[in-house]
Amino acid sequence: MPRGETRRWLPVTAVAVTLLAAGGIAWFVLSPQGTPAAQPAGPAVRTVQVQRTELSTSQNFPGTLGFGADQVVKGAGTGLVTRLPNGGDRTERGKPLFWVNDQPVPVFYGATPLFRTLEIPATGEPLRGNDVTVIADNLRALGYSIGVQPKTSTRPGESGTPAVFTAALSTTLKKWQQKAGLPATGTVDIGQLLVLPGPSRVGTVTAQLGDPATGPLLRVTGTTKAVSVEIAATEADKVKQGAEVVIQRSDTKEVPAVISQVGTVVQGGGESGGQHTQPKLTVTVTPKDPAALSDLDAASVQVRVVAEARPNVLAVPVGALLALREGGYAVQLPGGELKPVRTGLFAKELVEISGPGITEGQAVVTVS
Repeated sequence: MPRGETRRWLPVTAVAVTLLAAGGIAWFVLSPQGTPAAQPAGPAVRTVQVQRTELSTSQNFPGTLGFGADQVVKGAGTGLVTRLPNGGDRTERGKPLFWVNDQPVPVFYGATPLFRTLEIPATGEPLRGNDVTVIADNLRALGYSIGVQPKTSTRPGESGTPAVFTAALSTTLKKWQQKAGLPATGTVDIGQLLVLPGPSRVGTVTAQLGDPATGPLLRVTGTTKAVSVEIAATEADKVKQGAEVVIQRSDTKEVPAVISQVGTVVQGGGESGGQHTQPKLTVTVTPKDPAALSDLDAASVQVRVVAEARPNVLAVPVGALLALREGGYAVQLPGGELKPVRTGLFAKELVEISGPGITEGQAVVTVS
C-alpha cells in the first residue's frame, strides 16, 4: 500500500477504536476509494445532562442500640450502702438514687462533683466555686429562691462567675433538706449529694448491700435510646461530635441522627489470645427523633458516616466516561466530539468531572 494512504488510515483507525470503546454507539470505516462510507445506523444514542450536585462517599460501622455509653457512679464519704436502685430506674433531680447508713443520697445535675464541705466559714470570705454553682442551680430548678448573689466583675468572654455560698443560699438549702428528709443543717458534706451530668437511667448495679460507700456502685446511661459504635482509634478522624449520620435499622429503615459523643478513652489494644487487637473508641449516636427507634429494644444496626463530601460539583453517570487510549478520560457529545475531562470523586454511580468546555446542562452520550 502506498505510504501516503497509510498515513490517511492511521488517524481514522484511532478514532474508530475510541468510538468503539464508548460501546459501539457510532463507527466508520474507509471505502476502497479512501473516502468514509457510513455503515448502517445502530440504535439511537442515549444522552444525559451534566448536572451540578453534591457528591459524597460514606462508610458503615456496626453499632448496638441501647441507651448509649454508660458511666460508673462512685460513692463518697463514709458509711455502708443500705439501699440500691434497680436496673432501668430513672434518676430525678432532688430524689435519692441510693442510701448510705440508711440516709438518702439525692441526685443533683451539674458538671462539678462536690469535693469539699460547703458551709458558712467562721471567719474570712464565703466559699465560692463551681460546686457552689451546682447547689444554687439545682435549688433554683427545684423552685427555691436562693437570694441575691454578690455582684462580681467578669473578664472579657466570660458569661458568669462561680456562685458564692451565702447565708441566704445556706438557709434555702436547709429548707430543701428538711423537705427531702435529710438532716437540715444548711451545709453539704462530701458524699451527701450525688452530682450527675443530667437525667440518667440505671444500667447495671455492681455494688451489694453492706458494701463501703466509697467505690463503684452502679453504672448509668442517658435516658434517650442511642447507638454505641466501636471504631478503631486510627479512624477517629472520621467521626466528629455533632456530625450528622444515618442509623440503618435491620428492617432497612433509615433514621437521621447525630454523633452526640466521641469517647476519649481508648479501649483494648495489645495482645489477646495470641492475636494483636486494635485500640478502639466508643462513639454514641443519637437519633434526631427518638420515636423512630421506640419500637426497638436492644438491636444491631449500622451507622452510615460521610467519609468525603464534594459540594457544588459537575457530575455525570460513570457510564458516560470514555477511557482514552493515550490515557485519561473524555465524554462524547451527541455529534461525536470528544471532550477530555478531569475526574474527581466517584460516588453513587456518578463521577465528578471538570475541564474546558464542560458546563452544567450539557448533553453527553452515556451507555448506562
